[in-house]
Amino acid sequence: MRFLFCRSPRPAGRISPRPRAWMRVLWLGIALCALPPSRAPAADFTPDQRKAIEGIIRDYLVKNPEVMLDALEAAKEKLSKEARDKAGASLSTRRQEIFDDPATPVGGNPKGDVSVVEFFDYRCPYCKQVEPSLEALIKEDRQLRLVYKEMPVLGQASMIASKAALAARNQGKYDEFHRAMMNTKGQIDEAIVYKVAGSVGLDVERLKKDMASPEVEKAIKANLDLAEALDIRGTPGFVIGEEIVPGAVDLGTLKQLIADARKK
Repeated sequence: MRFLFCRSPRPAGRISPRPRAWMRVLWLGIALCALPPSRAPAADFTPDQRKAIEGIIRDYLVKNPEVMLDALEAAKEKLSKEARDKAGASLSTRRQEIFDDPATPVGGNPKGDVSVVEFFDYRCPYCKQVEPSLEALIKEDRQLRLVYKEMPVLGQASMIASKAALAARNQGKYDEFHRAMMNTKGQIDEAIVYKVAGSVGLDVERLKKDMASPEVEKAIKANLDLAEALDIRGTPGFVIGEEIVPGAVDLGTLKQLIADARKK
């Protein structure tokens, strides 16, 4: 089961696995292999042999608990690498869906030379935290495309907000609704969504009908599937050039990522 959530700013670093963990595991293996019969399947062990093996393992782990931590860290790193490799492959093979899906709204310069793809949720505080930086970038950088990937992961109110946003395209007011929602303070519920829609000039009754269209449902499902393929597990998440960036990032980091993408 995958858990989706608001994602805090990226951590500054990560803890490296302890050195020489494999040496301790090797010694444990040697101790186990010394028990007769050394090549027998587990089902062939006698109750006394099984008890002896379990005792050795238990005593060893009690005296050396760091071995278990090392093993867990190694397993975590392995899974992380596999996820990164899978995400990198998806970034390569699904570029059309990521950057140029006609069902996805685009802000800034639609013909710009660099795209910032944002996966977001209107109820996510970290998405709102980064919103001023994105708005500043659009005003400052006239060659920037901002690709809006609606990713409602924080409950039914989030889903309603995303459906309303996509449906607002039919009235030519996606940008206005998006900015208004991102700048809405406090808790967001269904009533707030429709209040914001009315405040930016949307016909709310028409909006509700458009929200029920199969196209809106399909677009949101596609975004959620794409986020999973890219290993974006929470909001916000960004794709800039060849980089998949989880979590909220500051304006300086965004500018650097955009500059790097332009060089490539």
